[in-house]
Amino acid sequence: MARSSLTRDEVLGAAAALVKQRGPAALTMRALAADLGTAVTSIYWHVGNRESLLDALVERTVQEMGALSPVGRTPAERIESVARILRRELRERPHLIAMVHERGLTERMFLPAQQALVHEVHAAGLRGARAADAVRAVQFQIVGFLLVERNRERSPAQSPAESELWDPAAAPHDPALARALARPADPERLFLLSVRALVTALLAAPPQGPRTVRGTGP
Repeated sequence: MARSSLTRDEVLGAAAALVKQRGPAALTMRALAADLGTAVTSIYWHVGNRESLLDALVERTVQEMGALSPVGRTPAERIESVARILRRELRERPHLIAMVHERGLTERMFLPAQQALVHEVHAAGLRGARAADAVRAVQFQIVGFLLVERNRERSPAQSPAESELWDPAAAPHDPALARALARPADPERLFLLSVRALVTALLAAPPQGPRTVRGTGP
């Protein structure tokens, strides 16, 4: 029995869930109507045709990615929180992010995060080109780390395994290192480690150049 009432937000929420689980190809009006327990005509009434539905989903994703609320007592802590939020949101909706990218809206999607980072590097005292470099370096770190992470998750099992390559005999001068490298990598810990190191370096006072000493001349 078809539902008697349905909202546009419910349709878009169900469509987003379907794309997250099974990818854009699985998003058909019939599949969506079945998930919602309604008639296909009801879906058309709320969102139009499939192309209009995809456009609405992309817009919804862009808006959701913009809902950033940095936390922390210092600019460094708040920048780290932006990085963690952004990585989590990107990981949770890869198919939707791909749809945003295909429609040329990636820069717009990242704009709220960029604005949040600008606010924090300003709070840390950075200005001008140095501030811009800091913002972009953090963005590149987040996206680059995520791409490497995804590639590792999708790659086939390696032979020999990392644990076989790094037994204590492989590094007799540093057996603790060999044992650590033999264990599976912890992406969450490595991400925070890399972001913290980068942010610490970016927000540090710029190195002082050689001082010019004025002489009296010959």
